[in-house]
Amino acid sequence: MAVTSQQARRTLSPRASFWFALIVTLLLAALSGLVMHPAARHLQSLENGLPARATLESIPSCMTGGCRISFEAEGRTVVTKLPFGSSSRIKVGDRIDIRYRAEDPRVVARAGDVGGGGPALFAVLSGASAVLFALATVWSAFLLWRQRRQRAA
Repeated sequence: MAVTSQQARRTLSPRASFWFALIVTLLLAALSGLVMHPAARHLQSLENGLPARATLESIPSCMTGGCRISFEAEGRTVVTKLPFGSSSRIKVGDRIDIRYRAEDPRVVARAGDVGGGGPALFAVLSGASAVLFALATVWSAFLLWRQRRQRAA
């Protein structure tokens, strides 16, 4: 089956696919290593935190760290935000179990998220995707090398 010029224009050239795969690889690796992994480590650091019950006060987006909560710690009311990657199946006014750092009660996490939560899963998924795109980058580089070799021959 012959490839028409219109079909050839629809596919990426080996050079374009190389650069695309390389950029996606770097973005996924950065997402995994610079955002998701530290967020998961932060949540895991609160496993030994002090427990408390908090009230959700506002909920723009829990997954991006925008949920504001209030709770009592050491006889005073603390108002803070849940960290990036918190579960978001809660409504304003809901009471939730949290863990907070004794030396700084503003550092909190939902009790159900302290094992790493969504960020741990996303760190693994984006890291695995980065590896797959790295393989695609190597394949594209091989195709570029083979194409240049055929032109030289």
